[in-house]
Amino acid sequence: MPYINIKVTDEGVTAEQKKRLIEGATNLLNQVLDKPKSTIFVVIDEIMTDNWGVGGETVTALRKK
Repeated sequence: MPYINIKVTDEGVTAEQKKRLIEGATNLLNQVLDKPKSTIFVVIDEIMTDNWGVGGETVTALRKK
């Protein structure tokens, strides 16, 4: 039962993009690991940019630069 967790910032990822991520990740594990698609779980977490840090700064601060 493979589990994939995709984390993205909450900056306008569309429903269509999420659909494509879920389909693509599912297909990849199906092809590489030969796992049945019905057993592959994909979860997308959208993280506020204040809660995501890179290089000691929040993404919110980096986007303002």
